[in-house]
Amino acid sequence: MIKLITGKKGTGKTKILIDQINEAIKSSNGDLVCIEKGANVRRSISFKVRWCDVDEFAIEGFDAFYGYIAGMIAGNYDIQSIYVDGIFKIGGRDYEAFGKLLEKLDTLTNKNDITVVFTVSADESELPEVVKQFLK
Repeated sequence: MIKLITGKKGTGKTKILIDQINEAIKSSNGDLVCIEKGANVRRSISFKVRWCDVDEFAIEGFDAFYGYIAGMIAGNYDIQSIYVDGIFKIGGRDYEAFGKLLEKLDTLTNKNDITVVFTVSADESELPEVVKQFLK
């Protein structure tokens, strides 16, 4: 399942994500993963969450990001949720390519019963239908 937290810069998306992570860890039966570019979220989440900085693995672009997630899931069947802060910092601001990533990830994560939550620095009105379909 894919979930999006959208809004312009400075609207509190990262704070919402941090709150969701810290709440989820209290009742999680599986592993939680937090992915970001840099270390903005790291100090604000539980040490029980597997934190990853894409810069450490030279992940750039949506295709590389998909491969990174797929490899992570293949290597750990206990992942329950993945939280991604600032996806456009990782993949770029190509909304159509982002939509294709979401469709591929939706298929992958539904097969494995994993939720992926993204912060998306854009107003909902800017997003194409291929992305809007994941707004719930």
